[in-house]
Amino acid sequence: MNVFLIGSGGREHALAWKLAASPLLKKLYAAPGNPGIAAHADLVALDIDDHDAVAAFCRNRRIDLVVVGPEAPLVAGLADTLRAAGIAVFGPSAAAAQLEGSKGFTKDLCDRHAIPTAAYRRFNNAPKAKAYLREKGAPIVIKADGLAAGKGVTVAMTLAEALEAVDACFEGAFGAAGAELVIEDFLEGEEASFFCLCDGTTALPFGTAQDHKRVGEGDTGPNTGGMGAYSPAAVMTPDLVEATMRTIIEPTMRGLAEAGTPFSGVLYAGLMLTRDGPKLIEYNVRFGDPECQVLLMRLEDDLLVLLKAAADGQLAPMSARWRDEAALTVVMAARGYPGTPEKGSPIAGLEAAAGEGVEIFHAGTAQVDGGLVAAGGRVLNVTALGASVAEARERAYAAVDRIDWPGGFCRRDIGWRAIARETHDG
Repeated sequence: MNVFLIGSGGREHALAWKLAASPLLKKLYAAPGNPGIAAHADLVALDIDDHDAVAAFCRNRRIDLVVVGPEAPLVAGLADTLRAAGIAVFGPSAAAAQLEGSKGFTKDLCDRHAIPTAAYRRFNNAPKAKAYLREKGAPIVIKADGLAAGKGVTVAMTLAEALEAVDACFEGAFGAAGAELVIEDFLEGEEASFFCLCDGTTALPFGTAQDHKRVGEGDTGPNTGGMGAYSPAAVMTPDLVEATMRTIIEPTMRGLAEAGTPFSGVLYAGLMLTRDGPKLIEYNVRFGDPECQVLLMRLEDDLLVLLKAAADGQLAPMSARWRDEAALTVVMAARGYPGTPEKGSPIAGLEAAAGEGVEIFHAGTAQVDGGLVAAGGRVLNVTALGASVAEARERAYAAVDRIDWPGGFCRRDIGWRAIARETHDG
């Protein structure tokens, strides 16, 4: 099969690495790609926002499957253009991608289909939103309705913080994404990520993970796109997986199908595990980053077979098999992140750092004058397997320590909650 991968981050490098291992792969192309992806794919100079140009490339290169990594092209309707051109694509339609593209859309869907989630209200102006906040008090959660690159959510512990978040939304801090907002009740519990591959009717469970969003150790400081992750999430017991499928995933799939917008692609449920059972925090319509990296390290099956089955509506007879080992990824970021990252600092030692059971995925790198430099906020994902989360972490940090990059930093406590649980259970 000829495959075309859309995207340029660590998630897409992990996808390229796993797709390249498939015996069915004939040729892998990627746009825009990155230096890590270039080891597995031919990089294509193509404007991925020009959907007609993407479709024309696919026809010219006889592409059998397009895999869309990031959410923005999906929300913008790239999958619709490709399907209309008769090209198989892994990823939802623009209508179904509203699950991530609009927080309000998802909350309304939950309301219609009795899917457990936090109580909420939607607002399109600041005075009414603030009046509601004064009535409700804190803690409370304020979410920009649209895509805000993971930065549009404020968990406000005080009323003042909540009012500030409303002003930030309506004063343009998140651009068009903040033209509307959702205010929802604060949920207590532990967060976990749950993934399913979907083909419009069938949802195939595809692993669990937990990530660390805050930049500082002990889960302190501002939120980021994710500073590390591990899989599996031991807290997601078989009973919780069954409850999530029954009360959250299956009603979502049915609801979208009934609306004439069946969901095909990967459905990523961010869950809060409350005393009353799992509740939906939010949906994403693509693999998490860096959760994708730990999932794919553990996947035993051929990813290409599974993604093509999802695109073709043929998931019903499929299953996904997983290694017994745990996987953990440490995100190395450029100094200044999550504010303004310092770009251009040289990176060396990646060959010495990688090894058996350790992969280094490029998230924000560039080649300059023959050398590798930082070109983003989150720059490298150092990912390792181990018999336990503790062993995977030990291997990942040993690899981190072999990388020569004075301009980077990472958290040193990724997986702390899972390791504490392993120690307690052990």
